[in-house]
Amino acid sequence: MKVLVTGGAGFIGSNFILYWIKNHPDDKVVNLDKLTYAGNLENLKEADNIDNYSFIHGDICDTKAVEKAMDGVDMVVHFAAESHVDRSIMEPAPFVMTNVVGTQILLDQALKNNVKRFHHISTDEVYGSLNLNDSNKFNERTNYNPRSPYSASKASSDHLVKSYFVTYGLPITISNCSNNFGPYQFPEKLIPLAITNILEGKRVPVYGDGLYVRDWLYVEDHCRAIDLILQKGKIGETYCIGGLAEDINNLTIIKKIIKIMKANEKLIEFVKDRPGHDRKYSIDWSKIKNELGWSPLHSFDEWVEKTIEWYENNENWWKRVKSGEYQKYYRKQYGNI
Repeated sequence: MKVLVTGGAGFIGSNFILYWIKNHPDDKVVNLDKLTYAGNLENLKEADNIDNYSFIHGDICDTKAVEKAMDGVDMVVHFAAESHVDRSIMEPAPFVMTNVVGTQILLDQALKNNVKRFHHISTDEVYGSLNLNDSNKFNERTNYNPRSPYSASKASSDHLVKSYFVTYGLPITISNCSNNFGPYQFPEKLIPLAITNILEGKRVPVYGDGLYVRDWLYVEDHCRAIDLILQKGKIGETYCIGGLAEDINNLTIIKKIIKIMKANEKLIEFVKDRPGHDRKYSIDWSKIKNELGWSPLHSFDEWVEKTIEWYENNENWWKRVKSGEYQKYYRKQYGNI
């Protein structure tokens, strides 16, 4: 089996490649990545000496690069995306290009190459926002209601993928996952931003009142879910993937991290809220549990502690990541915090 992974140098993509190589050692894995600010080949050092792994530096919006990467491929696992809401608010255009146009180019090439499966990684953010006191959860039947340029671009790509199944018969599956956490996550996201700022003795920015609720999924559980969908998932179907966290708000997460790291809560700095900030996400993952037998194995409390340990032990990695262009973004977003 030859597997093309797009965006394989990013956080979830690199974790998936390492997972796949370990669990499917006979498969060939091709990693197509543009290496934007969030792509980092250091994440994949473990794969460097593996014959069945190869890397192609290319953009999914470049038809020729996609043609090259897709040659002889049996299965596509599509992670490549602009994924940070804050950046999408600053500059929406790259999100439309990569997430919508790039996905369409991949779909066209997948059709031409008669791939056996095209799996599209998406997000729970396409479903919109819940009220804090709402007991409902997002599921595969929830109406789309994206509220940021990022989530709108992902919703658009979801609809494109589904249309290629209905119109052309392309064998697709889609997964909509909740917020991931774990090693190799770029430190613009909540958990690694908090951890690395504390390690640097910096304040930790918290939007608004900090009571925004997300569902949290450890990245290895996400990789396991994708594996099951590829092996057993029904063609044309969508599967929601969530974690074991129950209604934990951002402020509580920051305080947990501070406590584990034996820091001071005075490091918390409340900052101006971002526009259109979704109040709550919550995922019902009963479909993938009942149909495919998947459930998350990693508890939030235990694995956020292990994630902290990873960042403590990999200071060189995150210090390189937080240098250069990241500093410009950080100052623009949070000022002098």
